[in-house]
Amino acid sequence: MSKQKLFLLDAYALIYRAYYAFIKNPRVNSKGQNTSAIFGFVNTLEEVLKKENPSYIAVAFDPPGPTFRHTEFEAYKAQREATPEDIKASVPLIKKILEAYNIPVLEKEGFEADDVIGTLAKKADKDKFDVYMMTPDKDYGQLTEQHVFIYKPKYGSNEFEILDDKKVMEKYRVSHPSQVIDLLGLMGDTSDNIPGCPGVGPKTAEKLLEEFGSVENLLENSDKLKGTLRTKIEENKEQILFSKFLATIRTDVPIETSIESLKRKELNETAIKEIFEELEFRTLINRVLKIEPQKPIGKQPVQGDLFSGFSDVLEEVKTAPVELPGSFSDIHSTRHTYKLLETEQELTELNQQLCAQQSVCFDTETTGIDPLLSDLVGLSFAYTEGEAFYVPISENREEAQKQVDIFRPFFENDRIEKIGQNLKYDILSLRHYGISVKGKLFDTMIAHYLLNPELRHGMDYMAETYLKYKTIHIEELIGPKGKNQKSMRDVDKQVVCDYAAEDADITLKLKNMLEEEIRQNNFDYLFYEVESPLVYVLADMEWTGVRLDLDALAQLSEEFTAELQQVEAEIIAMAGEEFNVNS
Repeated sequence: MSKQKLFLLDAYALIYRAYYAFIKNPRVNSKGQNTSAIFGFVNTLEEVLKKENPSYIAVAFDPPGPTFRHTEFEAYKAQREATPEDIKASVPLIKKILEAYNIPVLEKEGFEADDVIGTLAKKADKDKFDVYMMTPDKDYGQLTEQHVFIYKPKYGSNEFEILDDKKVMEKYRVSHPSQVIDLLGLMGDTSDNIPGCPGVGPKTAEKLLEEFGSVENLLENSDKLKGTLRTKIEENKEQILFSKFLATIRTDVPIETSIESLKRKELNETAIKEIFEELEFRTLINRVLKIEPQKPIGKQPVQGDLFSGFSDVLEEVKTAPVELPGSFSDIHSTRHTYKLLETEQELTELNQQLCAQQSVCFDTETTGIDPLLSDLVGLSFAYTEGEAFYVPISENREEAQKQVDIFRPFFENDRIEKIGQNLKYDILSLRHYGISVKGKLFDTMIAHYLLNPELRHGMDYMAETYLKYKTIHIEELIGPKGKNQKSMRDVDKQVVCDYAAEDADITLKLKNMLEEEIRQNNFDYLFYEVESPLVYVLADMEWTGVRLDLDALAQLSEEFTAELQQVEAEIIAMAGEEFNVNS
């Protein structure tokens, strides 16, 4: 029987992270309200709900006023700057949003969120639950065990790292997670103003714990230490013990909350919509509430007589309508027509049809991930939802050039809008074949970044979020990363056709949705006049490269080496003895 997931979120840690993620470009609505912390927090919450689908969840807040640590140590966290007013104003709204989500808000006077989370993590039945403590704070490492994990947001990213007890022990070089408390007691914690022992850093603390096991055993056997280290430890015995006390997360907080009361409930859509509209979170309304399944798209007729006479060679994929509401659709449950085109006549007629469009989505398949070092494997195109074309490109360079040249009139037509996902890559890939892509650009990756900078921007993720559609993953074709991973050229053409044509088709569908959100959020100028033209500039820069002055770099290296040697000599002179400065 699989365990159920219990997620316990450290509210303020995530709120601060969200607020400062937007510090250079705060989100401010038409009322002048800074919504950065709220928007970022809700995005993170949505990531967890959709990605992990926890059965039980709660959010713990630090209470207003002092905790028992402040009572015992007046300087606890005293070095921190005052909470920004925008965060103070955001907290009641975040609690209101959580109430609309029907997610319990936990708060206990005199205790921090850490202690509430620690208590519930220990209370949860280890045979029934896997507990995930969502926080970037390192002191939670002391709580990890076989069924209790840290779910840590990665810095500068919307990805998450899961730390179990083994990873915590490896990261902090301790033999048991509980020794994280001893580690903090010795080296202190500047983020919480925990003093520790002056002159004892992480490496010294690790060595002491490796030898003595705990702070208490170290203090009882301090006579085994030598020199200045013994003096430091013995002179600061009380401070070390007190620091350990401050760093210890309580697991015995007197709270009446039962684990069962944290069971996830349906959100209140009406309340969510009202709050998001008030905050002007239009994209979040679409993402959180518009969960209708993708509408089935009927099989499109072949355009005019474009490919008449080729019905026996065109490869068409015709499948059933979308599944029942609430489920994800995929290539097997969505009507579509994906066509494999190989002859010169087919390619020529496709180019003619592309040149007649106002807007076309295209994608390149290549032999690698570096566009400056890879060859084309294929091209895919889509201009009508539900229909796409795939053109395999020859491995023979001369033949490949002829195939690509057929589409030169389309690619270099500045009247036709080019749609794609990470278009800079495709533009650079085509440069190898003398193609200079022109025209207005719509890059779905950039559009999504402008709308949701805190989220992931890959096509697979966007397809799941906006379309409730599971795409074919590249690993299904070429295998996982590693020495045994295949090249796209090793994969059957029809299999690649499904994958590549789906990419173009899904990207086109995403464009049609993101385009409206760009307009609703008044990002038109920023997207079309700043970000999109910049794609061409960046592609030109990467293609041209930077000329290096190797002689100047060699001279600089000599100067830095001499300066480094001088600094090392000064350090050794100050220490009064020879030692390895780099250790």
